[in-house]
Amino acid sequence: MSLPSSSDVDPAVTEPRDPRPATVPGDGRRRLLLLLDLVRPHRRTLGAGLLLGLGGTALGLATPMVTKWVLDTLGTGESLARPIVWLLGLFVVGSVVGYLQAVVLGTMAERIVLDARESLVRRYLRATVAAVTGRPTGELVTRVTSDTVLLREATSSSLVGLVNGVVALVGTLVLMGVLDRVLLGTTVAALVVVGAVMALLLPGIGAAERASQEALGGLGGMLEGSLRAVRTVKSSRAEQRQGAAVLAAARAARDHAVRAVRTTALAWTVSWGGVQLAIIVILGLGAWRVGQGELAVSSLIAFLLYAFNIVGPITELTQALTQLQSGVAAAARIGEVQAMDVEPDHALAPAAGPTDRAPAPDVPVIELRGVTAGYGPGLPAAVRDLSLRVPRRGHTAMVGPSGAGKTTVFSLLLRFLEPQEGELLLDGRPYATWSHADVRSRFAYVEQETPVVPGSIRDNLLFSNPDATEADLAAALAAVRLDGAFDGLPDGLDTRLSETSVSGGQRQRIALARALVCRPQVMLLDEATAQVDGLTEAAVHDTIRALATTGAVVTVAHRLSTVVDADTILVLEDGRVRARGTHAELLAADALYRELVEALRIADAPAPQP
Repeated sequence: MSLPSSSDVDPAVTEPRDPRPATVPGDGRRRLLLLLDLVRPHRRTLGAGLLLGLGGTALGLATPMVTKWVLDTLGTGESLARPIVWLLGLFVVGSVVGYLQAVVLGTMAERIVLDARESLVRRYLRATVAAVTGRPTGELVTRVTSDTVLLREATSSSLVGLVNGVVALVGTLVLMGVLDRVLLGTTVAALVVVGAVMALLLPGIGAAERASQEALGGLGGMLEGSLRAVRTVKSSRAEQRQGAAVLAAARAARDHAVRAVRTTALAWTVSWGGVQLAIIVILGLGAWRVGQGELAVSSLIAFLLYAFNIVGPITELTQALTQLQSGVAAAARIGEVQAMDVEPDHALAPAAGPTDRAPAPDVPVIELRGVTAGYGPGLPAAVRDLSLRVPRRGHTAMVGPSGAGKTTVFSLLLRFLEPQEGELLLDGRPYATWSHADVRSRFAYVEQETPVVPGSIRDNLLFSNPDATEADLAAALAAVRLDGAFDGLPDGLDTRLSETSVSGGQRQRIALARALVCRPQVMLLDEATAQVDGLTEAAVHDTIRALATTGAVVTVAHRLSTVVDADTILVLEDGRVRARGTHAELLAADALYRELVEALRIADAPAPQP
């Protein structure tokens, strides 16, 4: 029962804050190690691809020499069959080796991408609620989708390309030296100039790629938030304003991407231009040396073939280094996810004494003793020295103004939030002696926003209890007045929610039915009747009353109809329990409770008869 608040506007409409840490100068080596960590499990496959690449490089290096053999044979009158067969053999074997390398490296790249995505998804789902909700959802999605794609080439072709490119470049230069050392000197001088310029450009490429990927993540977060809040955007007549904000993020992503393109294009232009200029110089100088009788024509042609072929290694090196910069930037963003806080998957040793026996009936199912908790360092505590007990059976309702700590209590019970001081107990045992999974297995939770999970209606109903029977589903649907509601759909309960229109009230009832199917020890309801009609509300209340006879029901109450049914009402204010009692008792004794009832302009209703 919360007072209206202007803060209820959907926060997704606003621009998400940027949670990324500032880039630390000189951390390029650390980011490269992150990339290599992704490759390490596939090092044998990478080695096989490298060997195939070296074999292809060797075959390519042999081709100009065999061409020289063909030209020299023309002057001797010998048969050309043998050198021609060698040329054809080199072509066929080289094609097969190239195909095998592409398949091996391509398959390995896809496996690395899958490994990275699995790591990210598992980390997201193991992370604390605060760690996940503290970042824009669209940015987290971008890291799983687009960032991992950048690893494909960086972790396979670029690493192999670096080795192949270096081997091919060195091998080409060695064979050039065998043919003519003067022309080799000209070639090396050109390569030194190109290499120096590339060394200056590569850091800029890396910085531009990182900025581009971060801007893309920001765009994803902005767009996802806007689409999620599309009803709020439209009802606020903010389409143009929000569209301008999203497009501003898109333009920022465009600007960063253009800078990356310009830097990369400059690197390619320098490498290609330097090689082409070197070839022109080699052709002129070589022709002069042939005229002077210092170089055979066949040697000049073979040297020119190597000069043209050297474009391949330089291109491969340029492309590999560019892709590696993109991959390193992507690996750094993926590596940031590994810093997200995760929930422990174990519990401390249980308290001394037997723990397998059922607790005594008078032991509350839940107890908070002097709990203080907040949502981050430096932020004020959301609850302070809070103490309350929830009996094993019955309906307990929590009411209070906005910010009183009602949602925080649910977060503490479900271990979305850990207390800074005080202690929580479940069945008389401290929470610390239970694992997170053990604690949550005792609860069913229905959020006020009632999110549905991707999949069919049946998938949503079985989400908390996959082993439930058809009878369980039918009983839960009947309890929330949804029995027969989906019979007219083409696939019944197997209809995907994305393929049918489900109202807000139906979504809330599906979420409540999902909780009923779970058959929990404690039901947590964040106002389960907020979006349902009067008849369905009565059915939900009947369900709550039935549950309260066999277990504990705890509700955050926003409607008087929920309050008057409760066995105990807790009035929260400033993170503490201000008063407790029945509806009639609190109306008579607590001024804040009367104000809350009057604020909703609901006529006083008599307490229900037992």
